[in-house]
Amino acid sequence: MISKRLAIALLATAWMTGAASAQTATNQADSTTSATTHKEGEWRASKLAGIDVYNEANEKIGDINEVILDRSGKVANVILGVGGVLGLGEHYVAVGFDKLKWVDQPVTSTTASTTSAPANAPATTSARDATTQTTTGAATTTTTTTTTSASKHWYPDHAVYNATKDELKAMPEFKY
Repeated sequence: MISKRLAIALLATAWMTGAASAQTATNQADSTTSATTHKEGEWRASKLAGIDVYNEANEKIGDINEVILDRSGKVANVILGVGGVLGLGEHYVAVGFDKLKWVDQPVTSTTASTTSAPANAPATTSARDATTQTTTGAATTTTTTTTTSASKHWYPDHAVYNATKDELKAMPEFKY
C-alpha cells in the first residue's frame, strides 16, 4: 500500500515538473528573439574600426580607431585617428556618429595628366575599351585613370566628414 502511494506521488511530481518545465521553455522562447541572419543596413562594429574617413574634397583625413557605445547600446561617438604613421603620433578626436556621412560606394579617385606631342609625331590615346587610337599632326593627349576599391557588404566603404585634417588636429584630443 505504501509502495502504491509512493509510486503515485512520484508520478504526480514528475508530471507536474514536466508541465512546469515545458511552460517555462515556451515562455522563454517567446520573450527572447535572436537574429539568425544579417539584415540590410546592419553593420559589424568590429569592421567599422579601420574605415577611412574623407572630407568633401575627397581627401583622406583619417580613419576610425574606435566606436564608443552608450549604456543603451547606441553609438555615441566615433574616435578618429588623424595624422601619424602606423598608429604612432596619431591625434585622436571624438566625432558624433551622426556627424559622419556613411558611403557604401567605393572611393573614386581620378588622376588626369596632360602632355603635348610634337607637331610631327603621331599622337596615341587609350580609349576606355583598351583600344589605341592614332592621330597625325599636333595633338594633346589626356589620360584619365579611375581607381575604385572592393565592395563590402557588412560595413560601409568609407565615411565623409566635413573638415580638413588641420581642423581635426586643432580639436581637443580624446583621451582613453
